Amino acid sequence: MSARLEQLRQSIESILGERARNPRIDRGELPVEAAPADYVAVASILRDHPDLAFEELIDLTGVDYSTHARGAGGGRRYAAVCHLLSIRHNRRMRLRVFAENDEFPVLDSLVEVWPGVNWYEREAFDLYGIVFEG
Repeated sequence: MSARLEQLRQSIESILGERARNPRIDRGELPVEAAPADYVAVASILRDHPDLAFEELIDLTGVDYSTHARGAGGGRRYAAVCHLLSIRHNRRMRLRVFAENDEFPVLDSLVEVWPGVNWYEREAFDLYGIVFEG
């Protein structure tokens, strides 16, 4: 385990508190989950807090857990996963949020946080039917 990655995990736990669900180091990467209600707030903090400074959203993808790892999201089927980069600190991480409704998956849009996410959210809608409000 990298000391830098462990330091980032601890910073995220300290700064986000209960909003960060299950921050852990897994295969040399740091995935963090957020509740749908906290999604935009967590993304804003990850971008704006000087100790984190994830100013670059590299990618957002939709994921369908219909047959693989359904237990990961408490049985939820659809998720959006953001791949983030802090240029200032030269670090990467993933932010994942599960849609609450499997029949009609809806999440808040991150366009106000990272305007370039617009195209990625449209792609997740086209491929998985995840609706991004806002």
